[in-house]
Amino acid sequence: MADTPGQRSAGAPRFRGDPKTAFVKVCGLDEVEDGGALHIEFGDVPMAIVRTEGEVFAIRDVCSHAEVALSEGDVEGTTIECWLHGSRFDLRSGRPTGLPATIAVPVYPVRIEGDDVYVDASATTNRES
Repeated sequence: MADTPGQRSAGAPRFRGDPKTAFVKVCGLDEVEDGGALHIEFGDVPMAIVRTEGEVFAIRDVCSHAEVALSEGDVEGTTIECWLHGSRFDLRSGRPTGLPATIAVPVYPVRIEGDDVYVDASATTNRES
C-alpha cells in the first residue's frame, strides 16, 4: 500500500536496544501534528497515532460503534471523536466517553526515542484513566 498524506504503513520491525522488545518504530514525531492524528497500518492493524498535550498515544483506528477511522475525527485534550456519530474515546484507556459507542477500543503502549515514535502492538491495554 502506498503512503498518502496523513497515512503510512509501518515497515519491518527495527529493534533498538534490547532485541526482546516488542516496540517497533512506526513514524517520526514530526509526522504527527500537535492536536492531530496520523493513520498507519501496523501489519493488519489500523492504528491512529495521536499527539496532544505533550503526549503521544496509539489507539486502534476503528470506532467500535460504526467502524470508521477515528484518525479522521477531532482530537480534544486526551480524547478523540468519531466524525460520523460523535462517539468520543479516551486516548489513555480506549474507553468511550460519549455515546453512541459503548465498547472500548484497544490502545497500545508508546515510547518516544529521540524524534521517533515506537509502538508495542502486541500489548493492547484498556486501563483506567
